[in-house]
This record gives sequence, C-alpha cells and structure tokens, in this order.
Amino acid sequence: MQANLMLLVTAAIWGFAFVAQRVAMEHLGPFSFNGIRFLLGALSLLPLIWFFSRQRPVAVSAAAKTSIWMAGGVAGVILFVAAALQQVALLDTTAAKAGFITGMYMILVPFLGLFLRHVTGLNAWLGAGVALIGLYLLSINADFTMSRGDFLMFIGAVFWACHILWIDFIGRRVDALQLSAVQFLSCGMLSMLVAFWLETPSLNAVFMAWESVLFASFISVGIAYTLQIVAQKKAKPTHAAIIMSMEAVFSAIGGVLFLNETLPMRGWIGCALMMSGMLLSQLPLPKLIKATN
Repeated sequence: MQANLMLLVTAAIWGFAFVAQRVAMEHLGPFSFNGIRFLLGALSLLPLIWFFSRQRPVAVSAAAKTSIWMAGGVAGVILFVAAALQQVALLDTTAAKAGFITGMYMILVPFLGLFLRHVTGLNAWLGAGVALIGLYLLSINADFTMSRGDFLMFIGAVFWACHILWIDFIGRRVDALQLSAVQFLSCGMLSMLVAFWLETPSLNAVFMAWESVLFASFISVGIAYTLQIVAQKKAKPTHAAIIMSMEAVFSAIGGVLFLNETLPMRGWIGCALMMSGMLLSQLPLPKLIKATN
C-alpha cells in the first residue's frame, strides 16, 4: 500500500507538471525551460547519490564510470528529443491533451519492443486499438486534420517509448541514480546549447517563471523520480504501470483547475478511451477473462 501510494503521488506530480510547463512558456522559450529544468534536476540528485554511496560504498572501476557516461549520454540525447517535442507542442495544445497523448508511450513500448524481439500479448493489441480510437476523438478535427501541437506530442510519445526501452536495456547494468543524473545533465546541456542558438535566455525571465521552474526541476524530477525508485522496489510492475498511467488524469485535472482549460464531449470520450486502452494494455489477458466470468 505504501509503494502504491508513493507511485500515485508520483503520477500526480508528473501530471500537474504539465501545468507548470505551460505556465513557464509565458516567460521562457521551450529549450531554455528544459535546459534549466534538467540541469537543476541533475543537481537535485547529487545529495541522493552521495547519501546512497555512503550507505553502500562500492569501488567503481574506470570502465564502469565510462559505461555510466555512455549509457547516460545516449539516454540524455533521447530524453532531449522527447522533452523538446513535448515542450514545443505545449505551445499549441492543452495540458489535458498533452498528458493523454504523452501517455501513449505505454501503448508504443510493447510494439517498438517487437524490433528487440520482445513478446507482445493480445492485451497490448486490444489496448492499442482502443487508445487509437480515443486519440482520434481527442485530436483529429472534423476536417480530418491534427493540430501541430498534438502531432508533435504524439511523435514525442514515440521518443518517450524509446527512452523507456533504452533504460530497460541498460538500467540493469549501471546505478539508477547515477544514470539519471548523467542523462539529466546531458539533456540539460543540449537544451541550453539550442536555447542560446534559437532563443534569448535571460535571468529576468527565469525569475519571472521561478515557481514553474522549481516545481518542474526539484519536485517533478528530484522528488518524483526518487519516489518512483523507492516504490518500484516493492510494487508489482503491472500495478506500477497502471498507477503511473494516472499521470494523464492528473494533467487533465490540473488543466481544468489551474488553466481553465475545457474539452468538448468528444474530447472527454477520447480521453476515457485512451485511459481504457492504457489500462487494458497493462493487464494480462487471463486476468481480464477471469474478471468477466
């Protein structure tokens, strides 16, 4: 129960982070915001790395250190693309839509895993079908067009899925906290390089968006990530995935409460179908059959 509650808090933090990301865009460019957010996020993990290294000191070889930087560097590049697409997309879409479309990564992971010879069950195919119908209702307009923001958000979901697959592949070989710190550092540095090229970052703009920056960096990255690590040591993987999918629901709640966002009935039906598809893709089919009997 404690683990499940921690995961629910994590999902709530990440869901409400979409609100902070939209508010920050009133003062900061997307790359400036991501650069500051992930650099501060990496900084927030340093005390945890120091604490756990004192709890279980281990001699680290030069090869192991190199693998951390390589693994984290690759993860950081993928994270940079995913986060950049998400942040730019938020200029043209709502927090509610952003949460649900980003949540499509839960559906995309098993299908991209086919290229890595992962097994994809019937529940994933069924869930994908339901979620795609929901995506159509949520994002496709009457003239069969999709807004630029929704399209970029969906492409971003593909990269979030790639990021999860890479972390799943490399995460067992390196320390999780160190890997996260390196990937956040890499993503932050890449974001700042692009920000100085395309935008005009300023300290005044950072101060004007300080609440959103602090929430997205220390709370969304530092606290939420730590809660996830601690909780997933005790929570069952299926339960964890289902609870984490609630991030989309919290993003919709945050959009309504703090940004006065609204969706037509068609959009809410789409959200419900997407949520159902996400949950369906995570539940083993035998359990679904038993539940209906």
